[in-house]
Amino acid sequence: MSKNFKIVVEYDGTHFFGWQRQKDQKTVQCEIEKILSRIMNQKIRITGSGRTDSGVHAFGQVANFHADTDMKPNMVQKALNGMIKDPIVIRECSLVDDDFHAQYDAISKEYRYYILNREDPCAIGASFQWHIRQPLDMELMGQCCHAIIGVFDFRSFENSGSPRSSTIREIFFSDICQLNHNRLVFKICASGFLKYMVRNLIGTIVLAGQKKISVEEFKAILHAKDRTKAGPTAPPHGLFLKQVNYF
Repeated sequence: MSKNFKIVVEYDGTHFFGWQRQKDQKTVQCEIEKILSRIMNQKIRITGSGRTDSGVHAFGQVANFHADTDMKPNMVQKALNGMIKDPIVIRECSLVDDDFHAQYDAISKEYRYYILNREDPCAIGASFQWHIRQPLDMELMGQCCHAIIGVFDFRSFENSGSPRSSTIREIFFSDICQLNHNRLVFKICASGFLKYMVRNLIGTIVLAGQKKISVEEFKAILHAKDRTKAGPTAPPHGLFLKQVNYF
């Protein structure tokens, strides 16, 4: 009997070429499919909520797959976690309606971007945060975060090669806060994201934090709809897909 399984996946993306299956490259999707096919004794293809780029991590990536099996979700979860040797963990596994689609049914996604803001680097955790030595102005960065809440054309923060029919997205929440005296986190929730959009946003917001651009200049960049006007792409290792939201 065919069943539709939904899984929530946590992974360290440091040594993966992103989530999505790629020929001759190690990806998170490929590793899970390989193990699932072995467990189910059939070819399994999984559908993710969307891509994460090379080096990007996830607390809560969502995927679904169909399989002809009598196995219960908890058995599938235990089997996967017992056989995967890479830094991938299946946090949840459940049965969903046959027509559930991890990508098309998603209504929003939440990301987190972590920054270590101090003179000296760290020995532990360097693969999970962007080290910036120059002091950052939290108030200016916060004003930039709040300026993008709403519906806008984010073409200025899109890299080429993004598969999309529109560059308009709705930002439901955007803020930056201090976790401790030298660690910051940028939080954002939106209806969807363009290629490198979060990393391009934080790269430009950091310019405001360094007082290289003003908040008004940041707003002008947003409305320019021109990628060449925006700041650099922030490195991938500070970025985490926190969760995917459904109805």
